[in-house]
Amino acid sequence: MANASSDATPLPSPLTATCLGTAPTAESTPGYAVRRLRIALGTWIALEATAASETAALRAIEDAYATVAELAWRLHPLRQGSDVARINAAPPGTRVPIHVTSARVLRLAQQIHALTDGVFDPCLPNLPGRLASLELSPGCSGGSPWALCHSPLALDLGGIAKGYAVDCAIEALLTAGCAAGLVNAGGDLRLFGAQRQTILLRHAAGACEPLSLENTALAVSDADSRQRPAEHRGYYLRRIAGGAVRRFAAVLAPTAAVADALTKCVLLDPGAGTARALQTLGGREAA
Repeated sequence: MANASSDATPLPSPLTATCLGTAPTAESTPGYAVRRLRIALGTWIALEATAASETAALRAIEDAYATVAELAWRLHPLRQGSDVARINAAPPGTRVPIHVTSARVLRLAQQIHALTDGVFDPCLPNLPGRLASLELSPGCSGGSPWALCHSPLALDLGGIAKGYAVDCAIEALLTAGCAAGLVNAGGDLRLFGAQRQTILLRHAAGACEPLSLENTALAVSDADSRQRPAEHRGYYLRRIAGGAVRRFAAVLAPTAAVADALTKCVLLDPGAGTARALQTLGGREAA
């Protein structure tokens, strides 16, 4: 795994949001800010953690990267033994035990699927099954969660998995006691704490404008991007009637998973269902 890193430094010490173009700013927070940059999920992932000591910040960052690495395997559609690969391979009607983190992202996907009247559907069209064909164990049932397909499907969480991994990395930083932090994974970014960032958001036409971020998540999707992971194809093959209306979308939301998924909805169908999902889940278009 490639690894580029920087030394711990007292704040202010803003992290550049290179994927979007940047003019970063940050407010001072007591403690030490540590920054690291590594490859995961098919992109560069930049992390910044602010903690009471350099050692605590470094430990938090390692925990966050470990969380991302685990999710990158667990939610991968092709890697042997992953939850998604086992769901896709199981005969219809078979309960497949899955990890609680996989169950969480699948439940969120189902919620967005329902809110958008099926526009958000992370299943490839080469098999008849759609997200509505997937049954999940009740959230309050206790025990190990499971998934059951009622029809053969090719589940591909490329439209939400990266944002969800960003959220889980943020949770790892918070659990480690960090006072502030940032996770930037390609077009998906989330930050928390007193830290503020100003990025230059590039629009589809090429123009840029500053956008201030604080305690929020941002996701961008570009239908013409050439840097998509080859294994995540769902939202670049699947089209609603009439084809994609938009080529570029940027969404702000409380979590990166929601922002990530809703950019796909804005691209595919900026209609009533997408508007309902944005309102219900606290998202809004940034461009």
